[in-house]
Formats: sequence, C-alpha cells, structure tokens
Amino acid sequence: MTRVSSAQLSSSERARPLARVIVGTAIVLVVLYAYALRAAVGDLNPFDFFGYFTNQTSSLTALVLIAVGILALGGRPRPTWLSVAWGVGAACLIVVAVVYNTLVPGTGSAPPWVSVVLHIVFPAVVLFDVLLSPDRPRLSWRQLWWVLPYPLVWITVVLVRGVTDGWVPYGFLLPQRGIESLILHVIGILALLILAAAAVWGFGGRAPRRSGV
Repeated sequence: MTRVSSAQLSSSERARPLARVIVGTAIVLVVLYAYALRAAVGDLNPFDFFGYFTNQTSSLTALVLIAVGILALGGRPRPTWLSVAWGVGAACLIVVAVVYNTLVPGTGSAPPWVSVVLHIVFPAVVLFDVLLSPDRPRLSWRQLWWVLPYPLVWITVVLVRGVTDGWVPYGFLLPQRGIESLILHVIGILALLILAAAAVWGFGGRAPRRSGV
C-alpha cells in the first residue's frame, strides 16, 4: 500500500478523519462522564458499569474510530485488523441500537441525553460512516466470523455472573426467566449480530478502495 503524506491531504480529505477523532474522543468522554455519575453515588464497580454491552462497545468502537482517524491524518495505511475491528464495532452498535430501542427502552440510570447519544446517535454516525464513506473498509467474507468472539465472551461472562453473583446488565438475561428464555434471547441477539455484520460487510464491499483493506 502506498503511504500518503499528511501534507498531501486536502482540507476536505482531512475533514473526515478529523471528525472521526473528534467523535471518538467525545464518546469516550461521554462514557467516562456516565461512569463518574455512577461513582458519585457510591457505585464504583467498573465490572458492573462496563458489563453493559453498550458501554463496552461504545468505548471500544470509539477507540477504533480514533485510531482510524489518526492513521488517515498521518497518511499511513490502515492495517487489516483495524479495518476488521471497525466493521465489527459497526455491527455491534447496530445490535446496541436495536436491542435497546426494542427490548430495554428507557431503562438504566444514565441521563436521557447520554442514552440517546450512546444508543441512537453514535450507532447512526458509525453506521453511516462505515457504509457510505469512500474509505470505508472492504472486508473479505472470510473475515465475517471475527464478529462473534467479542459478543460470545461478553455473553459468557454475563451468564456466569448471573448464576454466581446474580448481576446481569439486562433483565432479559436474568437466570430466573428460565433456560428457554435465555437460549432464545441469546440466539436472537447472535442472529441479529450476524445479519448486521453481513450488511456492513456487503455494503463495504461496494466501496472504492483508497486506504486500508
């Protein structure tokens, strides 16, 4: 891949990666602000706060967005693993938006504006960026399976916590609801995740390649 000097980037070419860095940084600050609010009332447990799929996924995807933007601003090629992480983050944020707005709308202790930013605004921004940007990642269908490890680890940890210390982030994952309910919800979420990833992978494949994979 050809390295492009940052000095060669026009103002319009710099605008998009700079926006990614700004948006990613803003989301990290929003998540930290939400955690600070929890800490202020005595709930300092980071395992509970970051046990929410929304908080984890928003934080990780924001960091990916920052990295993508910084590399582009520096005129450096985007490594394959980062492009895959970008696609996985977009797919997971689709799940965040759909699950929150259908299964658990209006729940949680965060201020309403924080919920709107993390469950609607940020997923929409990342989705439009990864689907419509000229430099969006072109991902091989052989890489689609990378969308599964992170959510599977998250689900496993949540289910183990549910039957040990009784904490789960979302009511539909409570052990008391029965094994059938848990299985149906987990299968449904994973199916939604794969569909979301397929959409991201499929639309990404139509993009002209300027950088990355």
